[in-house]
Amino acid sequence: MFTNHLLPAFRRISLPLGLMLGAAAIIGSAVFVSRPAGAAPAMPTDDAPAVAVAQELALTPAMTEGPYSKAGSPQRASLIEEGVTGTPILLTGQVLAPDGQPIAGAVVDIWQANENGQYDNVGYTLRGHVLTDENGWYAIETVIPGLYPGRTRHIHVKVQAPGGPVLTTQLFFPDESGNARDRIFDSRLLLDLQETDRGVIGGFTFVIATA
Repeated sequence: MFTNHLLPAFRRISLPLGLMLGAAAIIGSAVFVSRPAGAAPAMPTDDAPAVAVAQELALTPAMTEGPYSKAGSPQRASLIEEGVTGTPILLTGQVLAPDGQPIAGAVVDIWQANENGQYDNVGYTLRGHVLTDENGWYAIETVIPGLYPGRTRHIHVKVQAPGGPVLTTQLFFPDESGNARDRIFDSRLLLDLQETDRGVIGGFTFVIATA
């Protein structure tokens, strides 16, 4: 199970924005394209936004949005604000088309429970979205969600290319005992977690339809 005692080096506070962006830049130079969606990112090799692929990449699996989806989330790179506690995590990766090309301006919208397993259904705490950059990269700072009965640890996501259909899915955490019991868990949607001197980084590459 992914618990805070496994991460003694990480303080339960927000990562400074500068460090967050620095971490994203490090991960952002990695090449994910030759791997399936959700696979571990390669180590940085160069600044190429994408590499050629011999065949189309598999689309990221869709999943139910659940009962707590809410339209109108704010655009912001950090969901950690006053009153939000927990272990910070930087979600970062690339949004790609099936041919491996990066998608600029794609919306990556997330919502999740807080560290106590509760959703904010009145306001927009732990809800927000970003747009991918010219090379399809996104970065969102949040906290590791808590557990609630019936579900394993997860983060909800909607991803949409400009003018394309919306992918609704969920991201999961590795080594969670609840994964085996969760009826909708999908191992293809596991985050690649890395413990760095900047904190916890969760990498995931989305492959989505563009039309």
